Amino acid sequence: MPYEWLPSSGDNTQRLHLWPYRSLPRRGMVWFLGGTAALIALPLLVLIGSPVLWGLLPFLLAAVAGIWLALNRSYKDGEILEDLSLTATEISLTRHGPRGKRQDWRANPHWVRVTLHKTKGPVPDYLTLTGNGREVELGAFLPPEDRLILEADLRKRLAELR
Repeated sequence: MPYEWLPSSGDNTQRLHLWPYRSLPRRGMVWFLGGTAALIALPLLVLIGSPVLWGLLPFLLAAVAGIWLALNRSYKDGEILEDLSLTATEISLTRHGPRGKRQDWRANPHWVRVTLHKTKGPVPDYLTLTGNGREVELGAFLPPEDRLILEADLRKRLAELR
């Protein structure tokens, strides 16, 4: 699962880290790009020594560069980390978004409501926290089955605090 409850520290703070799935790690990206470049270059072997090779080469290099740029952009957009801290007096959510964007939310855990919107959200089983006059999303990048598990786990931990 792309989230984990960190071990409790001495001050009884419970921390949850959430991040999006990564189906292709960086090392896999290197292998994919190398394989793609090799498969694109394979038909060019018959053109070695021909002026046609120099006409096709820029387009093939542009294709490999385009794939690299697209995958790199995907990695940058996926650099999301949500950090939920839960104590007896405060619940806080910090979302570290792509390209350094940061959003914070704080509330009293006794008044926080955990809501799972089955169909009304932008994604199925949309999970939100409501408190302190605001409603914030939690783990919108997670698959629906993980949000269901997270919702039950979060409700249990909030009930233990109350």
